[in-house]
Amino acid sequence: MAANIRPSLRLVAALTLAGLATAGASEDPLAGRITGAPVACLTDTTVTGPTVVDRSTILYNAGSRRTWVVHPQGSCPALRPFTTLIVEKWGSQSCAGDRFRVLDPGTTIPSAYCRFGKFVPYDKAPRER
Repeated sequence: MAANIRPSLRLVAALTLAGLATAGASEDPLAGRITGAPVACLTDTTVTGPTVVDRSTILYNAGSRRTWVVHPQGSCPALRPFTTLIVEKWGSQSCAGDRFRVLDPGTTIPSAYCRFGKFVPYDKAPRER
């Protein structure tokens, strides 16, 4: 890591999953799901992602039953599908207010900082018997 970054800071770059990003255009990844109460933090060991769906929506998946949705606090102009998120992490959780930057494909200079909002769970509806 660069010398100007504190050792306790982990930078995690997550590539957008092309399958979910392109599926968003033809199929709603939240269709048929039930919204839960927002939470301040998300434990990263139980999720995969992030996946940028559009200019204001980021998804984390927790298996096939739950998807977490987070919107940035305020404006994040660089956020769009097929970009890479560089998330500043201080532990095993991502929390509302944590900072991230956006990196466009083929570039080396990330955007200005953006911040996560609260994480909202979307669960698959139980099967009817």
